[in-house]
Order: sequence, then structure tokens, then C-alpha cells
Amino acid sequence: MDTITIALAKGRTAEDSITLLNDIGIYFNDLHEKSRKLVFYSTDKAIRLIFVKAVDVPTYVEKGSADLGVVGKDNILEAQADVYEMLDLKLGKCKFVVAGDPDLELGTIQRLKVASKYPIIAKNHFLKTGQSIETIKLNGSVELAPLIGLADVIVDIVETGNTLKENGLSVLEEVENISTRLIVNKASFATKSDRIQSFLKKLKSALE
Repeated sequence: MDTITIALAKGRTAEDSITLLNDIGIYFNDLHEKSRKLVFYSTDKAIRLIFVKAVDVPTYVEKGSADLGVVGKDNILEAQADVYEMLDLKLGKCKFVVAGDPDLELGTIQRLKVASKYPIIAKNHFLKTGQSIETIKLNGSVELAPLIGLADVIVDIVETGNTLKENGLSVLEEVENISTRLIVNKASFATKSDRIQSFLKKLKSALE
């Protein structure tokens, strides 16, 4: 029997995902918090977990190094990977937003400067609205960009909105709802269809 490989990103999402796997009877005896291993097998050897960076999960799945991946919708959208998005695991719910000075009117700026960790998502959003933009790629503390004049607005993920408020920023537009999704390699979905469908059915039941 071929092993099904699942790509996971370390962190809270992985912990919640493993709890979900345990709920459907899949266990990893040698998996523990302090382990530095990157590959784990379930007790019955039917499932192999590989731990990678969240941003790389869609790539591993698209290229076939993993049959399945558990990753946030943000990373799926930014990667633009050619995969099937099969299931919303309803973990890590948050939103993509456009945020900036509360008094800013987006339509009044001819070419909007947008700072984001997610330049592709930002570009695609403003393409839909017809707003001309310049994207500025940042890797952290994007809230700082409007405060020092580097950008007019940011496109970022918010959960509570507290960080925005503390920095004097407000949500100007909502872009997309974000949560953790299960993605599938297209070839694997054809060649391992029965096993993947069975796995999906169990996950759906656990989520209900």
C-alpha cells in the first residue's frame, strides 16, 4: 500500500491538524514537541508527515513531493499553486484587509503605494477594484509602513485588529476570509483517488 504524504507547517496549525488526525485514528508515536525530525510516519505506516515552511507547502504539493498539504488560504493565494483546494479545516480563522489611516479615501490617490508580505494578493485585489498601485514587499512589521510614509496602505492578515488600533490604523477594505485548508496534488488525486477520498470523508466527519 502506497503511503500518503502530507505536508504540514510547524506551529499552531500543525498542532491543531495533528489533533484532528488523532480524532480520526491516525497517530504518530515518535512525534513530540521537542523533536527536530522533519519526517514522521503514522503507526500503521499509511501516512507520512513532512514538516516544511508554511509558504512552501503549496509548492511541495504542486510538485508532487506531497500528496496533500495543510496550509492557510493566504499561502495558497500568494503561491498561486496549481492544486485542488478540497476542504476548509476551519482552523486559524482571520481576514485579509486593506488598512491605513482612518481618514484615507482609497479612490482619491492616483497610484496607491501598498506594503505587504503578500504582494501577489495585494496586486490581485486592486486589479479587481481598478486601482493603480505600486507594491512594496516587506517581511515584517508592515504596520510601520504607513506611519513613516513608505506606503499609503498595507494589505495584511488581521485576527483581532488590536495591532492596527495600537498603531492608529483602521480597516479600509476587507479582501478575503482566511482559514486553514486541505490541498491535494492533482496527479495524486487521480492515482490515489480511493484513499484520498476516504481520508477526506473521515476529516469531514470529524469537523461536523
